[in-house]
Amino acid sequence: MTTTVVLVDDEDLIRTGLRAIIDAEPDLCVVGECTDGAEVAAVVARLRPDVVLMDVRMSAVDGIQATQHLVSTMQSPPKVLVVTTFENDDYVYDALRAGASGFLLKRARPAEIVQAVRTVANGDSLLFPAAIRGLAAHRTPHRDTALRGVQLTDREAEVLRLIAKGMSNAEIAEQFVVSVETVKTHVGNVLTKLGARDRTQAVITAYESGFITPG
Repeated sequence: MTTTVVLVDDEDLIRTGLRAIIDAEPDLCVVGECTDGAEVAAVVARLRPDVVLMDVRMSAVDGIQATQHLVSTMQSPPKVLVVTTFENDDYVYDALRAGASGFLLKRARPAEIVQAVRTVANGDSLLFPAAIRGLAAHRTPHRDTALRGVQLTDREAEVLRLIAKGMSNAEIAEQFVVSVETVKTHVGNVLTKLGARDRTQAVITAYESGFITPG
């Protein structure tokens, strides 16, 4: 199986570099490029990529708006990785809130870029707990709004807190002394109850509601 990728960036040099890195891998292939977020919906609808690498800051339509449009209008939207220069960019947090599965720094090493694409293509989130915690610290939580009516069990609440720390299913299973399959069930229940697409969205919701504090 080949993972297909669309690149969205208004800098030719960045797109050229990303294409060279991705196309060098036998299981990855760049199938299209866009120079602005305004072009993304049409290109994605035509090419149906698995992953979109989305620049977060663009002149006309930025990565936040483009990501939000994809997630809200497509029945099966591609996974979105936002690409940024600084991990403390507020645009990153807003893009994650909009539905992106993670972010990449433009200075990331080729191996990190390749691994990130494979990670989100496999349905996992590219979660950076410290960065998200730092970004969330500057936001005022909307207490009781995002989790209103959500009834997490005690174990599901514990799982959500551990996800926010960046722990994998295997690490959570080891801490609880249960099987990985049991943890997967708990994680699935948490995502369903929160209406979250993935772990990143669940963590954002936890911070936004005040369920988890950035401290």
